[in-house]
Parts: sequence; C-alpha cells; structure tokens
Amino acid sequence: GTPALAAIDLSIGCGEHVAVVGANGSGKSTLLKILDGLVFPTAGKVVAFGAPLTEAALEDPAFRREFRSRVGFVFQEADVQLFCSDVRDELAFGPLQLGLPDDEVRRRVQEVAGQLGLEKLLDRPPYSLSGGEKKRVAIASIITMESHVLLLDEPATALDPRSQVWLLDVLEAWKSEGRTVVMATHDLSVAAEAADRLVVLSEDHTVVADGTPDEV
Repeated sequence: GTPALAAIDLSIGCGEHVAVVGANGSGKSTLLKILDGLVFPTAGKVVAFGAPLTEAALEDPAFRREFRSRVGFVFQEADVQLFCSDVRDELAFGPLQLGLPDDEVRRRVQEVAGQLGLEKLLDRPPYSLSGGEKKRVAIASIITMESHVLLLDEPATALDPRSQVWLLDVLEAWKSEGRTVVMATHDLSVAAEAADRLVVLSEDHTVVADGTPDEV
C-alpha cells in the first residue's frame, strides 16, 4: 500500500548509459524491474521499442521472446539469479531459452567465459564462488544472450577494486557497441565514470534531477 514510485516521466534513448541514484528505498530497483516487465505500474504506462509493455503483451509468446532477447537484467543479489548446477549451465541457460542451436550456445559460452576470465570456473557450482565471482557470472549470463539493453541493479556490489575496473571496461565496451545501459547504483564514482546521464530519485520516490554527471 506504500507507493514505490510517483509521477516518473522518463525517456531512455538507444545507446544511452543512464545511472539511477538515490537513497535506500527511493525506488531504484523497482524502476529497473518495471523497465524489465517484472512488475507493472498501477497507473501510467511503459513503452518499450515503440510498443506498450504490459502483462498482457508479455503473455504473447512472440512479443515475450522478442522482448526477453533484447533486454537483460542483472539482479542486485547474484544468489537470486544463479540457480544452475555449474557456471557453464548458467551461461548457457539464456541462449538455450531463446532456442539457439547447441553449437551457437557453446560458442557464446566459451567466448564470454574467455572475455570475462571465467574459464577456470565453468565446472564449479555457483554456491562455491565468492561474492565477486558470482556477480561476474551473473553479468556473463546476460552477455551470452547478446541483449541490446542491459539493466544492472547495483553492479559494483561485492566487486573488489580490480573487478570494478573490469566492470568499467565492460561498460565502456558496451557503449562503443551502441548498447543501452540503465544501472541503479550507490557508487557515485562508478555512476560518474560510466554514465552519460544521472537520474536522481528522492525519498519521495520522484525524479529530482536528470542530467549529465557534471550538471547533477
């Protein structure tokens, strides 16, 4: 019964890198879940790729497959996202759900594991990994789907300084590839370095600032 967001009016363009910042409970994670079609607003509307994003729309198999192939979500807590018996299966799960051929799935798994330095972890169960390793696997499992839009909830959480540098390199690569990124983060240094635009949510669950990092 408590509003999580109020009077949000945002437009995110193709290729933009947007960081959503704000206090705990301001609605950052809820906003990302709305953008991913995991929860739905009680008022107003969400439009994705020119079409309304609704529960009814996502019940259509063709729309759902198209939307899920284009948008990837990395949860704040990696344990929420990882559930397969080993890392290899985690990386393969998304492409398999998209119905890709086995050879293509294997190619993507090996390529992404090589890019992210996960080759030695492929046969390990996720529960045996450190927090930072789990986060890397969660991000890798989205990269294997080759999504054009990446929604990241606190991507720097549990990462050591070296892994944070790796994350910034990944974000920079995505920017050069023209991918769209929306991240919720408490890390203002990551937000300022990786984002073209900052959206600030207040404790009243509204947008109080929206501009470049320097402007904000």
